[in-house]
Amino acid sequence: MAEFQEISKLSALHPKPAGLVLQYGTSGFRTNAKQLDHIMFRMGLLATVRSKKTKATIGVMVTASHNPEEDNGVKLVDPMGEMVTQDWEEHATQLANADQEDLLTALKNIIEKEAINMSQEANVFVGKDTRSSSASLSQAVLDGVSALGGHSKDYGLVTTPQLHYMVCCQNTQGKYGEATVEGYYTKFCQAFIQLTKNTSNRTDDQKHLCLDGANGIGALKVREMESHLKKELQISLNNDGSKGRLNHQCGADYVKVQQKPPTGIKINPGERCCSFDGDADRIVYYYTDSEGTFHLLDGDKMATLISTFLKELLTQAGLDLKIAVVQTAYANGSSTHYLENTMKVLVRCTKTGVKHLHHVAQEFDVGVYFEANGHGTVLFSKAAEEKIQQLAEDTNVNDERKKAALLLRNTINVINQTVGDAISDMLLIEAILAIKGMTIQQWDTIYTDLPNRQLKVKVADRRVIDTTDAERRAVTPAGLQEAIDNLVKKYRQARSFVRPSGTEDVVRVYAEADTQESADALAHEVSLAVYRLAGGVGDEPKPLH
Repeated sequence: MAEFQEISKLSALHPKPAGLVLQYGTSGFRTNAKQLDHIMFRMGLLATVRSKKTKATIGVMVTASHNPEEDNGVKLVDPMGEMVTQDWEEHATQLANADQEDLLTALKNIIEKEAINMSQEANVFVGKDTRSSSASLSQAVLDGVSALGGHSKDYGLVTTPQLHYMVCCQNTQGKYGEATVEGYYTKFCQAFIQLTKNTSNRTDDQKHLCLDGANGIGALKVREMESHLKKELQISLNNDGSKGRLNHQCGADYVKVQQKPPTGIKINPGERCCSFDGDADRIVYYYTDSEGTFHLLDGDKMATLISTFLKELLTQAGLDLKIAVVQTAYANGSSTHYLENTMKVLVRCTKTGVKHLHHVAQEFDVGVYFEANGHGTVLFSKAAEEKIQQLAEDTNVNDERKKAALLLRNTINVINQTVGDAISDMLLIEAILAIKGMTIQQWDTIYTDLPNRQLKVKVADRRVIDTTDAERRAVTPAGLQEAIDNLVKKYRQARSFVRPSGTEDVVRVYAEADTQESADALAHEVSLAVYRLAGGVGDEPKPLH
């Protein structure tokens, strides 16, 4: 076949370094950019056959998100804007690791296994972030698409969620929106303006938000979007990429892990601030109080604010729709307690990794999911959207129900349901705070986080740890869970769990308790148990204090 000769010829221009093995993980492939050229070419090939298989447009995003600037990565986007399915993650890993001379065989195996009709047309959308390596790497993706005779559209610089949105718009024939960056701004900003238009007593102070763009693509796109907001949201943009390195001492990951504001940003007491990560699919909020103490409002706080708002609106609208919040084991125990006991909202816990949360959220009429790191969104079932739409258009409904239905309809339109989206999440949260007339401090005091600590323990082989119950309990090695249970009993309001890292030979330890001292002590003792029972390497973990 002529196309396979073309692949042989072009793949020689994107050779695989000898002995390099990479795994397609939750966030796709990620490593030092110098090692990725062959991967990009091959993901262009894979996206093309995936497009032929699904008879739909597939997306390929070149980014390494919150990783340092010298890294890069790639992830595939499925037809409805969701992450690529698990069995195709395996295809990606096989294709990426095939030796140069075995590439055609590996590709033909996938084509055969998936029974793909190679005469089917293929369409691939490609986007990239602002890293200096992204231009040549996205070109390698485009080379892979053309090697198999696929059609490609290069969106150039876009956030990861924008590319997910484009793919969904394209495959729903425009029902979800217009597959352009301009269409994205128009849809989300108009919904935001509609949501906030009856909050006429908002002062300029309340409209003001301090934003850290992580020196990444999100900063660039917020700048483009600003005119669409018609001054209804006034953003002071820091780390806009004009100077300073991507994700360096700034961005959502830095703020969450270091528990402090980005370096070099002066924050006034009580000022509302947020940070994006490098590809703008995560967001965290924060402020400092009059004592100068830093307060972080992470994914748990966002999920709580959003689900509370939606539940109140559903009640006002008189709609009997099932709403749930999906969390991981890392969610703070206080948030779970507040949602279940005060708000009476159903909470489901699932394994770490956005694709797991997304999947569980799809089981409900309204599924709110956020990882504690600030990656999340809200999903509405088709049936829920239709009921809300009908009510909003019904002329025989009383004013209160009608108003709630209209607010719900605009809320749906301000949310990017394909994937966690920092820009869309920011607009949603800003709208909720405006509608409720809440300050960031009032939002923060809905519940108080239990003190917690995360540690990691180096082990010879992370696979010795196997978990169950959404990673909250260890099945192996023998005796480890029993040891954790006994340690937890020593502290008040305590819990702890361990799980193998998805990317390196370490075991992640999480602990929370009624005081920071207790959380730190518990985390240390559990680390020791892991070190002793799960084959720790190097020095024994030292106490934190």
